[in-house]
Amino acid sequence: MSKNVLIIGAGVAGVNAATKLVDNNFDGKITIVDMGKNPYNRPYDDVMTGFLGAGGWSDGKLTYHTSIGGQLSKYCGEDKAMELMDQVIENFKRFHPKPEEVQCSNPVAEPDFIKPHFGLRLFPVWHVGTDYLHEIGKNWFDYLESKGVEFLWETKVSDIDFDKQEIYYPSIAEMDSKNLPGDLLWVNNEVLKYDTLIFGVGKSGIDFGKQLAEKYDLPTEPKSVQIGVRFEAPQKHFQKLIDVSYDFKLYRKFEDKGVSLRSFCTNNNAAYVAVEQTYGNHTYNGHARKDEAFRNDMTNFGILMEIQGIEKPFDWSRNVVKSLQSTDNTGLYYSPTRQPSQTSEGIDVSATQIDVGGYRDVVKMFDGYFTYIEDFIDGMKKVFPTLKDDWGMYIPEVKYLSPEPLVNYNDLSLTKYNNVHFVGDALSARGITVSGAQGIYVIESLLNN
Repeated sequence: MSKNVLIIGAGVAGVNAATKLVDNNFDGKITIVDMGKNPYNRPYDDVMTGFLGAGGWSDGKLTYHTSIGGQLSKYCGEDKAMELMDQVIENFKRFHPKPEEVQCSNPVAEPDFIKPHFGLRLFPVWHVGTDYLHEIGKNWFDYLESKGVEFLWETKVSDIDFDKQEIYYPSIAEMDSKNLPGDLLWVNNEVLKYDTLIFGVGKSGIDFGKQLAEKYDLPTEPKSVQIGVRFEAPQKHFQKLIDVSYDFKLYRKFEDKGVSLRSFCTNNNAAYVAVEQTYGNHTYNGHARKDEAFRNDMTNFGILMEIQGIEKPFDWSRNVVKSLQSTDNTGLYYSPTRQPSQTSEGIDVSATQIDVGGYRDVVKMFDGYFTYIEDFIDGMKKVFPTLKDDWGMYIPEVKYLSPEPLVNYNDLSLTKYNNVHFVGDALSARGITVSGAQGIYVIESLLNN
């Protein structure tokens, strides 16, 4: 393989790719470029960028199944996909300060009380915990740096020339000094050349991938809208299902309407809602610590709608998210009875509380689709009768999906540029395990050719 590998994005996909290279004694140059900070300087509220990306500042649920998080088996087959996921899990255990505490929960059969109202998907999950993830990140970073991997932090790639095999970037500080908008694409100062490029920009760079696809006329597959809310309530209401599966996934489908709903990323025990900055707007996610000292007996999870048939789904999602920002430039919180909660550090979650009138405005902003979320919540009240109005929701939660570029299945390279490989969220992977597996898969393919 080539001797100059450049990785854009220090997220789970890029880091696992680099690890696979150094573990195989790769003697070329490895450079990783990221907008965020290294794990020693990364602040607790920077959940989108930095070492290990959004996955490294989550609660570390490693879902152990190929049907969750993307279509990994589509590229490499079921057996190979599971083997790649094994490697990702072993890497997290390898750099864990207490690897023996990383245990897999293997749920039993679907309980009968769910069936009249929801479908339920149960999968094995390895739960690391937000607190341990930070330590894993430091250990993992130290290892890669000791092996000669070079990192460029706080660096936003502004353009890529696939023909010249070059990337261009100004520093964030340069952008600020020139009063340039943070999302400006074509400002080119510094140049890095590559032989092999791994494009793993994560959630923060999906818009950039979309613009590159348009610029180079890359063939793409259209994607759906994925948008909803982060739901929060005392854990006691859901305990009978949590006892079956820590990360339970309820779902409903309205096939005649092109809408399906699912709960995902369930957090329990020491659970708290986290703010994500996506393209300058507040959106929400959920974290959970392992340390019992932070236990608050709360549960949160996303309720996400997947909507088919919307023209320009990426643009539609961004417009809805923008409309849901308050005058204080935060997201929104609504509850019939509860006050917003706090982070594990005791800091108020950044959200503007709205009343019934504000809630009705929210319903309108979803172009009629919010009724499906209301239906989902009504169903939960029937399944969990103690819930009643003892809940709140943070609005919005969104998973941006840009049009997925067509890639060669053998190494995830672009069909028009076979030395450029898309991985992670840039290739519609969702979740830590699948994203990391894609990074490893690319490197294995390159090492074997």
